[in-house]
Amino acid sequence: MTIDLKFYEEDWQRIAQSWNAFWAGELDRPIVMLEIATGSFGQDFVNWTPYIPAALQNLSIDELLDREQVRLEQMRWYGDAFPKWWLNYGPGIVAGFLGTNVHAVPDTVWFSPAHQTPIEELALTYDPTNRWWRSVQEVAQRAITRWGSAVCIGQTDLGGNLDILASMVTTEQLLYDVMDYPDAVVRQVATITTLWQRYYDELEAVISHAGRGSTNWGPLWAPQRSYMLQSDFSYMLSPAMFERFVLPDLESCCAALDYPFYHLDGKGQIPHVPHLLGIERLRGIQWQPGAGQPLGHHWLPLLKQIRDGKKLCQVYVPPEGALTIVRELGGKGFILAIDPPTLTEAEAEDFLRVLAAEGGFTWTQ
Repeated sequence: MTIDLKFYEEDWQRIAQSWNAFWAGELDRPIVMLEIATGSFGQDFVNWTPYIPAALQNLSIDELLDREQVRLEQMRWYGDAFPKWWLNYGPGIVAGFLGTNVHAVPDTVWFSPAHQTPIEELALTYDPTNRWWRSVQEVAQRAITRWGSAVCIGQTDLGGNLDILASMVTTEQLLYDVMDYPDAVVRQVATITTLWQRYYDELEAVISHAGRGSTNWGPLWAPQRSYMLQSDFSYMLSPAMFERFVLPDLESCCAALDYPFYHLDGKGQIPHVPHLLGIERLRGIQWQPGAGQPLGHHWLPLLKQIRDGKKLCQVYVPPEGALTIVRELGGKGFILAIDPPTLTEAEAEDFLRVLAAEGGFTWTQ
């Protein structure tokens, strides 16, 4: 089934030009990610879920892709946004690849240990026959076969090393383990990092056949290997623990990637910013304030700290938030993902004109 997108080869060329300039530090404006759904998805989307494990409980892969194609064909992409479909198997699916129980419901995916194994006795190995690992690869291949280079397929949410380990032993137990068995934790997270990179490499080898660059669960595009790294468990760690248990993983993953970003999730991770700014190969930091907190544009000192630290910065903001950042911090070096994307097409065009006027730049649409 041929996909009919209102996005053409000249649009892809424009996207590549803008993003490549951004990564090179040569773009004198922010990257702006704004996508809009133009129609109703109809009856087939009454029980729509973005989580593939939940969707595949009731649909075949072809039916899943049929449904997603309808959605994609009704999308419009503004600014520096582009047609994208990412392999959403839940946050930290590497835990599933390594044998945890995967619980899929329409609004999330979570994991629980298959066995109550002490952290010192965990034996984590690559299993090419694992159900979830095979599913991710098959769905990726089928999507590429169907859509070719019309859609950029995003890496699945592999997870962070401690987040994956927490799924193997439970979060509560890992909080004890970092205190009682730190050497075992260091050993296990090093193993997870090695496995993580293998999963990334093998899945990226499948995705790269589409020839449309690299993306992931975050609002990023890059010409080569990119990822939004994370360690949500770090919210509960001191900077010294972050340095011991997380930093080596991030440095290793950054060395293996061309365009790595880090997902800074919540106030509890702000103390780790100095360590993050010290990772030479880390390109940028995504700031996500968390539920119940002021939106991204209300954290201007933090955003300035990230940019002053020579890192790029990505935030989710409403239109007025994007204007605030451009007015106060200039906009260069930012990825402004407009959320929620509830504008009409006419409103989107007006917003981009106003943003350009505030920032003193022009769009090449």
